[in-house]
Amino acid sequence: MAKVELKQPIVEAIAEEIKDAQSVVLVDYRGLTVAQDTELRKQLREAGVVYKVYKNTMMKRAFEGTEFEGLENCLEGPSAIAVSKDDATAPARILCKFAKDAPALELKGGVVEGTVYDVAGLAELSKIPSREELLSKLLGSIQSPITNFARVIKQIAEQGGGEAAADGNAEEAAEAPAEAAAETAEAPAEAAEE
Repeated sequence: MAKVELKQPIVEAIAEEIKDAQSVVLVDYRGLTVAQDTELRKQLREAGVVYKVYKNTMMKRAFEGTEFEGLENCLEGPSAIAVSKDDATAPARILCKFAKDAPALELKGGVVEGTVYDVAGLAELSKIPSREELLSKLLGSIQSPITNFARVIKQIAEQGGGEAAADGNAEEAAEAPAEAAAETAEAPAEAAEE
């Protein structure tokens, strides 16, 4: 069996992984300890990111004719690939954060939603919160005015209800002497007419 026939399934597997991917990030993993590598893989797996090590020639063949072809310049030295089909910023976010604690991990480049990014671009993308975080912030900003409005209405009702009762008692108290004064004023006038 020829070497090409043995390599073809690997190239097809890579091509299948990157098909419909929102983002692909390449890293140099040399120097990571086993514990660090295990922790990195765990974090990526929890975020739904596929992380694998392939030969550069295999990745280069899989990238041909795709939007990831721009990553060919990054394929030097040992390379690992992180692929996300759901969250476009997850690989960059997790890998950049992890690289702060493990300087041996070096980002090479990536493609996010069809755009090729260098290391600096990936660092900027890593600052974007995840989709879930953005949705929770949006929901919080929508709920906040409604909650504040309801709180204000409740306070007005509580304060206004007490003031209305006090105002009503004051009005009744003010009307009672006025009515009494009017009745006493009418009584002498009626007596004088008789």
